[in-house]
Amino acid sequence: MPIDPQARAAKIKALAQSLTDLSESQLDWMEGVIRQFTIDPVLKRNPASDLITDCVLEMFGDALQIHHCFSREALSKDRFEYAFNRVLNQCGIESTLADKCNPGHDITIMGTPFSLKTQADRDIRRDFLHISKFMELGKGQWVNEEDLVGLRDRFFRHMEAYDRILQLRRLTDSATLQEYELVEIPKALLQKSANCPPLMNHTSRQTPKPGRCSVIEHGRLVFELYFDGGTERKLQIQKLRKDLCFVHAEWGIRRIPLNAEVA
Repeated sequence: MPIDPQARAAKIKALAQSLTDLSESQLDWMEGVIRQFTIDPVLKRNPASDLITDCVLEMFGDALQIHHCFSREALSKDRFEYAFNRVLNQCGIESTLADKCNPGHDITIMGTPFSLKTQADRDIRRDFLHISKFMELGKGQWVNEEDLVGLRDRFFRHMEAYDRILQLRRLTDSATLQEYELVEIPKALLQKSANCPPLMNHTSRQTPKPGRCSVIEHGRLVFELYFDGGTERKLQIQKLRKDLCFVHAEWGIRRIPLNAEVA
């Protein structure tokens, strides 16, 4: 975004004035945030991305820096939604969050509905994506392979509510470094599971018994649908090859722990 020198100077002056009204404790918190911003993040944007502009890349990196100034936990899904929506709008890209009770899309960007996911497994694999809860499968009959086909059809109907799928992945977690990437999962890739028969694990002690639908091309596993039974009854996406997806951007946040924090 173009910078108006006069407006910038006025904003700095106003902020400086507001600092004089803060308590010592509040100044300490502010000092920690400002110190975090003295360390430039490592930013990488895919030039073919139609979502991540230089402005979005920088501002979302700032949001990650602020978050990790106060926490080592990965950015959660709700915080990702809020921060991403705010950054897009700040950068002139029209974006609107869906209602929290909406069972379909999470955000609409330039008129296109998106589903947003996150991943921050402790043992995350860089080359394979995993979505531990793609959707809830709810109640209903679940006793054989034919029932799994019905659950898979519910998965396809769920994807009709949005056009694109993004996943924010936290790849590195340490006291001094947090690495993220934003990956797009093609819907057409997931829809290939329509041609693969689901198999139920009849020896499992879980109730209902889990099942898998493995998509294999040229002798290689592309991904698996995992019908996770038990109390939660959800659909997982497992072992999804990242080389078949699109990486929009990457962020490396060099983190400075606050004074009172033990690294």
